[in-house]
Amino acid sequence: MNLSIVIPLLNEEESLEELYRWITKVMAENAYTYEVIFIDDGSTDGSWNIISKLAQQDTAVKGIKFFTNYGKSQALHAGFEKAQGDVIITMDADLQDSPDEIPELYSLIKNQGFDLVSGWKKKRYDAKLTKNLPSKVFNWAAKKTSGVKLHDFNCGLKAYQKKVIKNIEVSGEMHRYIPVLAKNAGFKKIGEKVVIHQARKYGTTKFGMERFINGFLDLITIWFISKFGKRPMHLFGALGVLMFFIGSASAIYIGISKLYKVYAHEKAILVTDNPWFYIALTTMIIGTQLFLAGFLGEIVLRTKNNEQRYKIDEII
Repeated sequence: MNLSIVIPLLNEEESLEELYRWITKVMAENAYTYEVIFIDDGSTDGSWNIISKLAQQDTAVKGIKFFTNYGKSQALHAGFEKAQGDVIITMDADLQDSPDEIPELYSLIKNQGFDLVSGWKKKRYDAKLTKNLPSKVFNWAAKKTSGVKLHDFNCGLKAYQKKVIKNIEVSGEMHRYIPVLAKNAGFKKIGEKVVIHQARKYGTTKFGMERFINGFLDLITIWFISKFGKRPMHLFGALGVLMFFIGSASAIYIGISKLYKVYAHEKAILVTDNPWFYIALTTMIIGTQLFLAGFLGEIVLRTKNNEQRYKIDEII
């Protein structure tokens, strides 16, 4: 099979049939063998009924329905698990991503050997103050922090080699950082393609300003995971040793100071009246806790299991 097209969605009943017709038109023009996988992330409208109807009409249409809204990352994870195509395309269901981009994305993966190609919506039709400007700031920070030179991490239109999506773990809200996850997994040939961004035709956006706050928090998380995810002791252990050293040095200073004053027959203050006593005590406790955090991190890393983060109601 040439292509798997993975489409997560939430309450997009108005756009689904039009999107389906558009995709099938592009597939027929290019003689691709393909499957379209819709992941209904807890829609409360008639989206699932439409997906079911399309699946009855066309065996290339597959569907996964979640019990409730678990988030785009979980929807993509479920779609990636089911996908069988040599090349996987992800796109949003709101018609803002153009299926006409698929042939060139497919060619970049199949013929030019890219592991992953991310869309870049260079010209956007979003409101500049509420989405466009914050998105630019976010993308700049993501690029600087992750080292992945992309202009648009948020673009849902992406293409992957099958081995990429089968070897990365998309969880939490990490769908924005799939290129970073791929890079961390060892896939180095990551490209970018300018794609058409279309104005929303139906409904309203499902993402508000909070997605940028969450995005920056996730950026910190993925930076930490990239640096220390496989060796937490390197961070917590090093900080713990440093803090314990400061505490020990402070304790030694208190002891030497006390002994010196006793030897010199000077009036010595109580140890508990010396502010260095509390500095030593606090830093030694913090150092011990950090060291234990490193050990616990190593234990969790070696004993973790892949807990299912979503519940599937129905599959077609």
